[in-house]
Amino acid sequence: MPKAHGKHPEKALSALKIKQLSEPGRYVDGNGLYLVVDPSGAKRWLLRVMVQGKRTDIGLGSFGLVSLSEAREKAFEYRKQARAGGDPLASKREAKRVYPTFKKAAEIVHDEHKAAWKNAKHTEQWINTLTHYAFPIIGELRIDRIDTPDVLRVLSPIWLAKPETARRVRQRLKNVFDWARASGYRAGDNPVDGVTRGLPKQIDREEHHAALPFVEVPAFLKAMKETNSNLLSKLAFELLILTATRTSETILAEKHEFDLDAGIWTIPAERMKAKRSHRVPLSARAVELVQEAIEFAGNGKYLFPGRSADNPLSNTVFLQILKRMEVSVTAHGFRSSFRDWASETT
Repeated sequence: MPKAHGKHPEKALSALKIKQLSEPGRYVDGNGLYLVVDPSGAKRWLLRVMVQGKRTDIGLGSFGLVSLSEAREKAFEYRKQARAGGDPLASKREAKRVYPTFKKAAEIVHDEHKAAWKNAKHTEQWINTLTHYAFPIIGELRIDRIDTPDVLRVLSPIWLAKPETARRVRQRLKNVFDWARASGYRAGDNPVDGVTRGLPKQIDREEHHAALPFVEVPAFLKAMKETNSNLLSKLAFELLILTATRTSETILAEKHEFDLDAGIWTIPAERMKAKRSHRVPLSARAVELVQEAIEFAGNGKYLFPGRSADNPLSNTVFLQILKRMEVSVTAHGFRSSFRDWASETT
């Protein structure tokens, strides 16, 4: 005759029996739940269950923290989840996972990216705009629980009143949620992607800075040279105009960057926005400007030194010249162009 099988134990343990157990080993309670007594005398719960076709052991905590009834309740929930095809271990890890708030996530993104941003003003504004407009509304919400309506609440008050600021805030919000998705803190679409469908159409459009008409440039240069600004500042301003370079590229220019025989100015990659060196062809007048600046600048490395040979001109030097020119440029008929340019520069 075949050997008879006994019933599987169910609720074989009791609180009293558990207290009396001291011999190291594994003691069955039933339905895959065990009490494990370690050689040290410590007692802990273990559930053995089939998860997606694989036998899996899941720790349920120590007896000192999890009572017998609590262990049975946990075991029941995990078995139920496993029978439905789920993964109790994954759920357990998820329950323990700490999700950052939007504020914390934004600060992490800012810290990770600021080393790559060359513009200190942009670096400061990036976090300041979120601090001012987003943090009061969604700053303390968990990053995974924020949805498009929450983003709408951030953007609605400024969408028409401050359109350019609103667009920048929207982009920075998107950056933070993209980071959260890449870091495993979010799934699905970025909540910023659909927000414009709930916002009114903006009337204004981003405009380029006002430019001085080409035919007025000679008169502008003449007026600039007649100001009481120092010679190096005026030479730098004229070179800026002739080479169409950025302010920082000009005032930080070093003498060794210029090949006057070839008529080439090579701006190194670290000073370029695209992080690639840039070769600027020099006209005959531009070569004259550089030669004059070299003669006047002294022994320092900068072509346009400031008050000391070790420092370049201030990055506000051109704006200061423009302010001094306000009266004289009026006589040449381009006062409004100057004011537009100056207001954009500030």
